[in-house]
Amino acid sequence: MHLRFSLNVNKHSTCTTGSSSLSFRSHTCGELRPADVGEEVILCGWVQYLRQDLFVIMRDFSGLAQILIPQDEVRLQVAVTFTISVTEMPTGEIEVLAESVEILNVCRKLPFEIKDFVKKSESLRMQYRYLDLRSSQMQYNLRLRSQLVMKMREYLCNVHGFVDVETPTLFKRTPGGAKEFVVPSREPGRFYSLPQSPQQFKQLLMVAGIDRYFQLARCYRDEGSKPDRQPEFTQVDIEMSFVDQAGIRGLIEGLVQYSWPVEKDPVSTPFPCITYEKAMKDYGVDKPDTRFAMKLMDISKTFHNTEIEFLKDALNQPGGCIQAICIPDGAKHLKGKDHESLKQTARTQFGQVCNLTRPLLGKLRLQCAELLEGSGVAVRDPSAFHFLWVVDFPLFLPKEEDPDQLESAHHPFTAPLPEDAHLLYSLPHKVRGQHYDLVLNGCEIGGGSIRIHKASDQQHVLETILKEDPSLLSHLLEALDSGAPPHGGIALGLDRFLSIIVGAPSIRDVIAFPKSFRGHDLMSRAPDFVSEDELKSYHISVNWPAGDEGNQEK
Repeated sequence: MHLRFSLNVNKHSTCTTGSSSLSFRSHTCGELRPADVGEEVILCGWVQYLRQDLFVIMRDFSGLAQILIPQDEVRLQVAVTFTISVTEMPTGEIEVLAESVEILNVCRKLPFEIKDFVKKSESLRMQYRYLDLRSSQMQYNLRLRSQLVMKMREYLCNVHGFVDVETPTLFKRTPGGAKEFVVPSREPGRFYSLPQSPQQFKQLLMVAGIDRYFQLARCYRDEGSKPDRQPEFTQVDIEMSFVDQAGIRGLIEGLVQYSWPVEKDPVSTPFPCITYEKAMKDYGVDKPDTRFAMKLMDISKTFHNTEIEFLKDALNQPGGCIQAICIPDGAKHLKGKDHESLKQTARTQFGQVCNLTRPLLGKLRLQCAELLEGSGVAVRDPSAFHFLWVVDFPLFLPKEEDPDQLESAHHPFTAPLPEDAHLLYSLPHKVRGQHYDLVLNGCEIGGGSIRIHKASDQQHVLETILKEDPSLLSHLLEALDSGAPPHGGIALGLDRFLSIIVGAPSIRDVIAFPKSFRGHDLMSRAPDFVSEDELKSYHISVNWPAGDEGNQEK
């Protein structure tokens, strides 16, 4: 039920700025304090509780206020659902004496109560997202997101002279990278693709002389049912001309500091920086969580004279070694079931290929941290924020399905390190790239690179090394051949970044209307069927799997 309580004041607020400007209300429910005693106010919101038919606890986005209903003037009949101590509210020192009450709307019986302690399933929250968003946590998350974005815009535009440029959503397929969504056109056999990032456009803007570009970019990736991923997401997309890695990293460190929430402990810069090689050696992953130690250790010397056959075999192989993780007080805290869990991981994931040892130990390191925390041991401080740059990635990696072929470790537009540039035409598998990732608490929240800005080098990478058809990128190659400046950039994953800041278990908790694990909108039931008649103009027909013909719309 929506109510408006007032004390003989004009219908519209006299506030010219702030959360109550240009609206019915004069104040929000959560902002009233003892200093407001004696003021005439108008409050608008939802009835949260009715107490003893005397008090209404009213709620809006800002909080709660207690309203006293004089019994000789107004009697409001609402079922008592819950009572709350007034002292639990920031506004608990005051109460509003109602002079008039206007019911603005009524509501049906809701599928769940709008109370933070009420547990709801994930699917129910997604189905009734417009109700779930009323919760104080979701209100906080979305309002913090807005504040963060505003501060980022201020920093980039006002402090460093960036230009906010929108780029197209309908584009064409990009070689390599994530799988893209396709959009049909009315021309037979021709399709658009939804861009997985504005990568080509931002490089073209550097050729165009924009010099410093950014946008809050919507990006799309058809990655199927990957955990905690979204088919559409938001990037803080940035590109600069005449810049090196140090310049980009310095910009991002300043951006994070400038936009960091005031209620959190300040962020210290510069962020630590390690190479990809060291990250893999010490942590077994290229995005290490540095909130805890438990680094990988080489204990090969200990077993130099071992008679244990499988250890001898490992050491006798080229580059063979024996790696281990030291778990502090592990024998004390890890139980038998924990040991079995670790053994099961080892049995199912550890193969006989020595070069996979570190990545698999990296997984075990994280699993050990989870098991210790499950036993009550503090391992990873949830209130700590450990930023880390990882640099000097391989420029190319062997393809999983065909190890004799190479694919881009980042994307095909990344430039080699200057000291490795001579290897690009002779030993490309040994080239390191000018690629840098920003890691926060073991999660990659951003990635970027200095780009190839010479058309001849870019064509060589596409055609000779990656075996891609360069005609797909003829527009970019022509642009690079038109006097492209040296340039580089980065993209920050806004959803992931914010979810870590607020401690959300999923990025869905910082997105207003997210998709489910399967990529579905449970509220509107998208994706939906399209009739055959609607598909005709796109020259498309559907081949229905056996047994699914009944799903086809008639």
